[in-house]
Amino acid sequence: MVYQEQITISTKGHGEMHDLTDKVSQIIKKSGIKAGMVNVFNIGSTAAIGTIEFEPGLQKDLPQLLNKLIPPNREYGHEQTWHDGNGHSHLQATWLGPEITVPIRDGKLISGTWQQIFHLECDIKPRQRQIVVTVYGD
Repeated sequence: MVYQEQITISTKGHGEMHDLTDKVSQIIKKSGIKAGMVNVFNIGSTAAIGTIEFEPGLQKDLPQLLNKLIPPNREYGHEQTWHDGNGHSHLQATWLGPEITVPIRDGKLISGTWQQIFHLECDIKPRQRQIVVTVYGD
């Protein structure tokens, strides 16, 4: 069986994180699937999905680390092509990835106590994001 829904979130711009765990859990519950997997996928190339302990320190640390690894102030080939200021946004999002798949048991996410599913906005401007949640199993 496969069940699919979409989550819409509004972001304020680069570095903003959203905790998607409760919304994903609600979708799993609605699906009626007791054992299987859930895939959470961001549509677009300048945002990422992952897991983290969703607390204020890490919400600050992760974007700061990405800015050190892939700084916003460098001349990227993307900038030379489009001149839109978000070359680093594409690279940071690619580094983390647009999706995550998590196992389901007894109709619930199998995750650690301090492991939440997050969305990270890597683009430089506010965005309306569409996140596809696909639940599959029995």
